[in-house]
Amino acid sequence: MSDVNLDELTPGAIVKELDRYIVGQTKAKRAVAVALRNRYRRLHVPAEVRDEITPKNILMIGPTGVGKTEVARRLAKIADAPFIKVEATKFTEVGYVGRDVESIVRDLVENAVSMVHEQRADAVRERAETLANERLIGVLMRTLDKAEDQAGKGESAESADDEGVTLVRSPKVRTEQAKIRRQRRAVAKMLADRKLEEQLVEIEVEGDEGFSSAMEFVGGMSSEDINDAFQDFLHSLQASRKRSKQVSVREARRILTLEESNKLVDWDSVVDTAIERVEQSGIVFLDEIDKVVGRGSDTGPDVSGEGVQRDLLPIVEGSTVNTRYGPVKTDHVLFIGAGAFHRVKPSDLIPELQGRFPLRVELDRLTRDDFVRILSQTDNSLVKQYELLLQVEDVTLNVTPDALDEVAGMATELNDRTENIGARRLQTIMERVLEDLSFDAALHKGETILIDRAYVQERVADLVANDDLSRYIL
Repeated sequence: MSDVNLDELTPGAIVKELDRYIVGQTKAKRAVAVALRNRYRRLHVPAEVRDEITPKNILMIGPTGVGKTEVARRLAKIADAPFIKVEATKFTEVGYVGRDVESIVRDLVENAVSMVHEQRADAVRERAETLANERLIGVLMRTLDKAEDQAGKGESAESADDEGVTLVRSPKVRTEQAKIRRQRRAVAKMLADRKLEEQLVEIEVEGDEGFSSAMEFVGGMSSEDINDAFQDFLHSLQASRKRSKQVSVREARRILTLEESNKLVDWDSVVDTAIERVEQSGIVFLDEIDKVVGRGSDTGPDVSGEGVQRDLLPIVEGSTVNTRYGPVKTDHVLFIGAGAFHRVKPSDLIPELQGRFPLRVELDRLTRDDFVRILSQTDNSLVKQYELLLQVEDVTLNVTPDALDEVAGMATELNDRTENIGARRLQTIMERVLEDLSFDAALHKGETILIDRAYVQERVADLVANDDLSRYIL
């Protein structure tokens, strides 16, 4: 399992954390918070009944742009759980050209392996950097010896850093061992002080370490997965050959640190941990599930409709899927389905799949007040993002509350008059408001720009008033 302290992740704490990024949608937040907490509770029940407690999958119903994806994504981040977002429309019924639903589990395992490997590499990074620096010192010493040999054996060349440390052979040094030690200390000091960052050195690149170099084919793999495995196999053959590469010291340090990190990480343990995390805490966000609901067409087989729903049944209910890392059980993977359900209803799903999503929550349409809160109160608000982006150009934004209210009002009006795309409308309007300023930021270096209601209206109001323009531009 992850290093997250599940004891402190009460439903209230989870909702509070979600509130930092998502406005409103209390029912959805409560539902996913309880689902996550139930995982912690399940770990503490008697072992004989633990496997009988399965996750209660959730079906989110609501228009686009109201936070369905963000709720699931932030939930996985809070729990440090393997997560994947897929669109149901990408899959086709078994036997037809297209992705099969088992690839969902394979992709989830790949994400988990990458996540665990990255965490393990971070844990040994300090040790890896030390080993990489030792290798780099050896490379620099060889480079130094080559330069000295080219200068001539009978000559004594001296080079000192700012503190007068001798870097190459000196007649004052009594023994060869003392010279080497003195030289290594000097090189190590210059390396630590970042004085050799642009120095070119030649290193041996070993290719990707730690990842499986064997080609593995397992039963049930689609032609697409087999092709991916074959490409990985060819890449591993090429990567396994050492080759010399001339790079700067800065780049050499990065490459060697990565190699040493991969050597220090136990790959078998990474795979075992990743599979355990997928089976015990994996989260799959299945978007656009309403788009695979048949609409009564009898013109031919609906390979991306009812057939996909039936293929999803065993995965969602719990089955064993063969992956390149071994079999993976989906019994305790949490599936969160989502869809707008404009033209169809959740009851139009096949009955068996409806039963696999026992919890249903409806997400509310966002109001004008919600838009104001999204712009001003969330940790990742658009206003904060634009402020930070323009600070890079030494331009300060001063966005007034009435400007936010105007943007929120325009977004609400446009969503009512045209297609309702929820909070995504804010991105369109804010980009339009700040388009000229972003383009000419270099001309306003050192200035503070006031963004008020008049500023917003001057740049967007005409477009909002014109139905034809607003439909195409905003």
